[in-house]
Amino acid sequence: MRARFIAVLEILAAFVGLILLHLPLLRLPYFWDESGYYIPAALDFYRSGLLIPTSTEAIGHTPLVMIYLGLAWRLFGYSAWVTRTAMTLIAAGTVATLYALGRRVASREIAAWSALLLALSPLFFAQSTLALVDLAAGLFTTLAVLFLLGDQLWLFALAASLAFLSKETAVVLLPVVWLYAWRKGRGFAAGRPAALVPLGTWGPLVAPLVPLAAWVLYYHHATGYWTGSPGYLKYNLYSTLSPARAFWSLLRRAYELFIGGFNWLLTACALVGIWTQDTGHGTRESGFGNRDTILGTRDLGESQNSCPVSRVPRPVFESPLWRQFLFLAAGLTTVYMLLLSLVGGAVLPRYLLPVLPLFYVAAVGLTARLPRFPARLVLAAAAACFVWAWFINPPYPFPFEDNLAYADFVRLHEQAAHFLETQPGQPRILTAWPATDELTKPLLGYVGRPLAVVRARGFAPQEFADAPADSFDLLYLYSRRWEPPGNWVVRFPLWLRLQGRHFDYHQQVAAEVLVARYRLRLLAEMKRRGQWVRIYSH
Repeated sequence: MRARFIAVLEILAAFVGLILLHLPLLRLPYFWDESGYYIPAALDFYRSGLLIPTSTEAIGHTPLVMIYLGLAWRLFGYSAWVTRTAMTLIAAGTVATLYALGRRVASREIAAWSALLLALSPLFFAQSTLALVDLAAGLFTTLAVLFLLGDQLWLFALAASLAFLSKETAVVLLPVVWLYAWRKGRGFAAGRPAALVPLGTWGPLVAPLVPLAAWVLYYHHATGYWTGSPGYLKYNLYSTLSPARAFWSLLRRAYELFIGGFNWLLTACALVGIWTQDTGHGTRESGFGNRDTILGTRDLGESQNSCPVSRVPRPVFESPLWRQFLFLAAGLTTVYMLLLSLVGGAVLPRYLLPVLPLFYVAAVGLTARLPRFPARLVLAAAAACFVWAWFINPPYPFPFEDNLAYADFVRLHEQAAHFLETQPGQPRILTAWPATDELTKPLLGYVGRPLAVVRARGFAPQEFADAPADSFDLLYLYSRRWEPPGNWVVRFPLWLRLQGRHFDYHQQVAAEVLVARYRLRLLAEMKRRGQWVRIYSH
């Protein structure tokens, strides 16, 4: 009971801290994929109890997050503030769970640094209030690993089931867990006699497939497809099955996890920590977690009464539990990166959120093998760089949702929407998604009434071919991706061709080209930290 009370206090502490840090963001209107799928899908459940949305394209995503948001709106009313607060609670649960995981496999200080760095990392910080599904998949995957390492197998089954119902790709957890169970039965510790995992133990290790299978069958019964839709599958599967694309996608995934957002600081020090471990320099005097008491653990399938937990002081990095954690973390990271290199039309860093918490525990733990002062100095520097990266964009295109650039995007579009609402008459506005939804769906928070919109497919030059001058009155252009003045992609023609061929990267059409083609004049211009909006009229 006391442990549960402490766990609740840890979640509340993380929640209060994250809410205070995110206060300026809690009332922002919805951004990009939020407005395109997740909010409409959650509204369908909120209004009509629909698990498969009808107001937006059904793409097969498992419905747990949309159910969660619908219930939150039912309790507290529909608003962006309620949505973002509900998502922050999921983020707080992830931070608290990561702290508990760090304490179980290492030490209090390693756990505290891991939780702090996760909370401050630019990707996690930005995603902490966004109504997307990857954050919840990260929470339940981390929780599943925590329960598995504690031999709480039915709690593992519950957490894994919730992970799969948050996002179906979390199912890759199971092959790693099965390999872990087999290897644990064979004995992780040197000299330990091999023992097969009892057959009855496999029940909770397979049980999470049941709710996922039920969802797949229900989705097929309702739509006729096993997952997604023809357009969704073409974009996210059939168009990605190319060896060259998989290779380059894998490199991008490795960059996003191990290098991007100042993660390279931790990766470099973790590699030094591995070398220190391998060469035997990791003595009990090095690091800051080595002297903590590590709880002895039972084999999978053993009775809780047959083997009492032993409190045996031992160096953290000699503990079988630490090695078991590293096995799970490395396995999950590997299968996630391989999966996301083979499927998914968009290469978005947020898809790695299920393994990001495990990366921070592993990286901090290995960094802690260094002498105390330099280890703490590196971790403090990483925390400071993470906060800096909330506001500083890289010198190459990246998704705005990777840091607080998404908030600049939303605020610019709020300003543009208010300007367009004040225009006399009902001008027809030519623009591209997501601005098309922002201007036509008041529930997204940008406009008070739907405006007249003419939809362009995008802002590449060829995507204006079907838009004659007499089809619109105003042209609403905006920076649809981050294009810095010293764009590294443009500097290397080969890399530019590769991005265009495999990842559909095209530079946005120059405004001057459209001004000359349609004989336009600039009506309004708005800028915010390198992003811009321009509105033209005939």
